[in-house]
Amino acid sequence: MAAEIIRIESLRYAWPGQPLLLAIDEFLLARGERLFLKGPSGSGKTTLLGLIGGVNRPDAGTVRLLGEDLYTLSSSRRDRFRSDHIGYIFQMFNLLPYLSVIDNVTLACSFSPVRRERALADHQSLTAAARSLLIGLGLQDSYLQRPVSELSVGQQQRVAAARALIGKPELIIADEPTSALDADTRQTFISLLFDECARAGTSLLFVSHDASLETLFDRSLSLGQLNLAQRQENA
Repeated sequence: MAAEIIRIESLRYAWPGQPLLLAIDEFLLARGERLFLKGPSGSGKTTLLGLIGGVNRPDAGTVRLLGEDLYTLSSSRRDRFRSDHIGYIFQMFNLLPYLSVIDNVTLACSFSPVRRERALADHQSLTAAARSLLIGLGLQDSYLQRPVSELSVGQQQRVAAARALIGKPELIIADEPTSALDADTRQTFISLLFDECARAGTSLLFVSHDASLETLFDRSLSLGQLNLAQRQENA
């Protein structure tokens, strides 16, 4: 059986003054697995990602990443652990428009000596590591020194993916990363993302409300089925 990268047990979470949002008895993600997590807007998908990343603290239960119980760590150690082991692809990309494509990608290594060392173990420089990823994700050399603001939406999404992947983090979390892309661009992006994750041995947790994508993944899971709070509400 493949080793686990994420293990959640007996998780409970509610926003202050609000009813229970998440009640998850068990959730597992294997190393190297590509998991599609689906659910409508407002169902708690992004909140769950925050709990997995150590941003939100659960009211009860445990969240383990690479065997480490995140919420036994201090806030600063949790931040460092997240930077070292998780790459994020955000819905709105969160790129810095005044930086070049290359500089946006290498920025991730500024916050993580671990990822910096991994990138430099395979390449002569961080620039070379970023370039390799960007070319692998289908971005032409002529774009790499341009300000990221000059790129199309699809091109910016590839830059965001390269930033998440540099330094081979064990987990990529993608939160609605294709919502701004058309159907053809979406399929191409996912295919390229899969290739780069496979090359790095990285697990992918891909969250979306677009169920048309789920057959592309190793496994698909509905948050509504996983979340006991939502099942009880709908009963």
